[in-house]
Amino acid sequence: VVVTRPDISPQQVDALVEDITKIVTEGQGTVAKTEYWGLRNLSYPIKKSRKAHYSLLNIDAPGAVIHEIERPLRINDAVLRLLTVKVEALQAEPSAVIA
Repeated sequence: VVVTRPDISPQQVDALVEDITKIVTEGQGTVAKTEYWGLRNLSYPIKKSRKAHYSLLNIDAPGAVIHEIERPLRINDAVLRLLTVKVEALQAEPSAVIA
């Protein structure tokens, strides 16, 4: 899950997701699913922001590729938070936020 600043446009969020997808495919990984959850309220302010764009990516890739994704995202000013979770199997159906 990638949480980005509210002042960037949804097109810029899509461009960020496309950059992540490109890194994964170059590293012999696959992106099974991407979901844009939209501009949502945060539980608490992060860097003086009360809203943020949420994006979910289901990625199947080696650990080195995941590290290569996280490194530039941690430096990117547009990204407020980044969460990477290892799961046994990827879910094909839409997430509970979308459904």
